[in-house]
Amino acid sequence: MATLQAVERSVLNVASAHAERIVKTGLGAHRHAVRLANANGPLAARDLADAVHLLCSLYGRHPGLVELALNLCAAGATRDWLVAATAGFERERLYLVRLTAAVGPLPSTPGSGETESVLGQQRHATETLALSERCGCALGATTALVADWGAIRFVLDRSAARMGVDIPTCSLPDHAAVVDVLAATMVGPATERAISFGSEQLLLQNRGLFDLLEVRAEARGDY
Repeated sequence: MATLQAVERSVLNVASAHAERIVKTGLGAHRHAVRLANANGPLAARDLADAVHLLCSLYGRHPGLVELALNLCAAGATRDWLVAATAGFERERLYLVRLTAAVGPLPSTPGSGETESVLGQQRHATETLALSERCGCALGATTALVADWGAIRFVLDRSAARMGVDIPTCSLPDHAAVVDVLAATMVGPATERAISFGSEQLLLQNRGLFDLLEVRAEARGDY
């Protein structure tokens, strides 16, 4: 019994450390994400609209990352978590789509053709993660998206507040639920590596998106 409890504590510690790494390396530390979350002044509306449109292009489509992962997931704790995440993310998607309509057209920006190419590559990358046959990869990506969504929400909510759009309560699984599902799934080194890979790749896409938004703001002369 003592040995089993020690193993469970060890797995929980690994899951907690992994979830903390997601938070530390996610968009909460990205310069442009922080700037947008606090955007003010005459150029703020344009920069926020740009962010809302590009986020909608990546995450406003159905089925998205979470739905694709759910469709391939067998019954169990991971599927139960994905069901909850799917329900929460559907509400987030509706909020994102409503906000996209409210902010008006995509701001005119030099290099728009390159932007669409990058977005296409990112959509393909997230779909590949969701459909991966590596056990744990899709969960790593979806937990990273859910954990990183809080930083995205700051940007969306800032835009909503400026546009007079109602801000709904976020109903995605919380940090504790992310840790719990990771602990239930991290059953061996191979799965741990797959989860870490999926998480890192998803966060890479998110950081890449906000790098692109920063470049677009600079091209418009907003910096």
